[in-house]
Amino acid sequence: MAVYKAPLRDMRFVLDEVFNATEFWQSLPALADVDRDVVDAVLEESAKLNENVTFPLNRSGDEEGAQFSNGVVTTPKGFKEAFRQFADGGWIGLGADPRWGGQGMPKTVTVMTDEIMFGVNPSFALYPLLGIGAALAMSQHASDELNDFYLPRIYSGEWGGTMCLTEPHAGTDLGIIKTRAIPAADGSFAITGTKIFITGGEHDLTDNIVHLVLAKLPDAPAGSRGISLFLVPKFLPNADGSLGARNGVAAGNIEHKMGIKASATCVMNFDDAKGWLIGKPNEGLAAMFVMMNYERLSMGIQGLGASEVAYQNAAAYARDRLQGRSATGVKTPEKPADPLLVHPDVRRMLLKTRAYNEAGRCFAMYTAKYLDLAKYAEGETARAAADRVALLTPVAKAFLSDRGLEGCLEAQMVFGGHGYIREWGMEQYVRDTRIAQIYEGTNGIQAQDLMGRKVVKNNGAYVDTYIAEMRAAAERLQAPALAGLKAAFTQSIDTLEQLTRAVIERAANRPDEINAAAVDYLQAFGLVTFTYMFALMATAAEPRKEDEFYAGKLALAEFYVARILPELDSRARAVEAGAEPIMQFAESYF
Repeated sequence: MAVYKAPLRDMRFVLDEVFNATEFWQSLPALADVDRDVVDAVLEESAKLNENVTFPLNRSGDEEGAQFSNGVVTTPKGFKEAFRQFADGGWIGLGADPRWGGQGMPKTVTVMTDEIMFGVNPSFALYPLLGIGAALAMSQHASDELNDFYLPRIYSGEWGGTMCLTEPHAGTDLGIIKTRAIPAADGSFAITGTKIFITGGEHDLTDNIVHLVLAKLPDAPAGSRGISLFLVPKFLPNADGSLGARNGVAAGNIEHKMGIKASATCVMNFDDAKGWLIGKPNEGLAAMFVMMNYERLSMGIQGLGASEVAYQNAAAYARDRLQGRSATGVKTPEKPADPLLVHPDVRRMLLKTRAYNEAGRCFAMYTAKYLDLAKYAEGETARAAADRVALLTPVAKAFLSDRGLEGCLEAQMVFGGHGYIREWGMEQYVRDTRIAQIYEGTNGIQAQDLMGRKVVKNNGAYVDTYIAEMRAAAERLQAPALAGLKAAFTQSIDTLEQLTRAVIERAANRPDEINAAAVDYLQAFGLVTFTYMFALMATAAEPRKEDEFYAGKLALAEFYVARILPELDSRARAVEAGAEPIMQFAESYF
């Protein structure tokens, strides 16, 4: 049977000792009242709820799956009761504005509860997550009238939410969507079209579902500049919030997927459905990307959460499973064999996964810090933070989910043949985590966004400020015990800077260089970023290195630099090879 304990001590280490959260919150007037003791209570209660209520539903939910019949979706046994307990506890509105019933916690808090939620049950996590994302987009772009009516009901869990972007013929290329919005005399719009891959498009967890739908007005400009965003409820509510007639929106089917089977992924048909414009006409993508960027970080955290639970189970198995004898002599003579942990390759797999998890957790918190700065700071500080968030979002989504899946695969391999058997749970982690690399924009698209929009388009300006910050952090690694980390970190920064300039220069004459370099560049960027995270953690741990907990942080940093960071060299060589080895083939070759 699978096990999971929220890694609260590691979370507190990152929160308090690496990022000095209390000092950070007090530097921002809007967050000055965040109480550290309350945050501890939030983490403890999140761990308790998720370990005891939603985690036991993970395997049973996968086996039962979401069921579809005559337009009705039924979630697996226990989901409805768990969702009500989750909603009644205030978890949906944890990071929401108190104006609409939220608790106003910063992202530097919710990033930790998100990891716990995704670690225990990603299918369950997606239902409230989509409502939170929809509400976030509305809060920044919808009218006060719409927000005051809908947001309290979403944050309370009375109503759910979705985002409806993708269409059968249009994946990433939203400019060619066909869904239409026809203005009505009462100021509403009639929405007609079909959307696919809609997470939580239909379910039985809430009384109503609020769909955010991308559509085009009759006079809209061509392409992505002609997309508007509309609010389309499943049931048309009355003025008092009670539910009226069924709107013209219904699920046509649910997808039969590789993983996250308890999450209903729906085909949604809109047939003259009544909707209301959010924001300005033809500016729907700007509103939707508020939600998309939130979800993209969440998908990275999905990978982190999965890799953490996979590691915990693999480490427990390696401690208990007897297999072979140590190459350096028998370690447990009273037993017929030694535990798997005596074998270096088993340790390699476990340490690799743990390194991804600890650096990933630190990076998620680092990104959350800049999200808080962009939201709550003012002037140049807020603007610079927004630029940093723009740079980091594709990396957080893609690198965390890539390494999260890799961690799950390494942990599965620790089990050998048992890792392929359902009863141990490992194969589900692999299946469920694969989607994190695909939805909310595939990781290849994230890489292209990083390379094209966030690097080449501004001539590397965002990267330059990030590199300057990393160099300053490297200079703070003054302790003799950190000399090796400092040297490796400094060299990795040099490599990233050289790659950035090389691609920018080549792209000036050959646009294909951007996409050809994108994936390897993002991986290189992530590897350097994880080195930065280990530098931050080592700086915090080194003064207390006599304690076993902190000594482990330093040792894991050494492992990362010695056994994982060398991948940077191969990624750099691939980027330096340019587009020609890829583009030299004629289409007929394929």
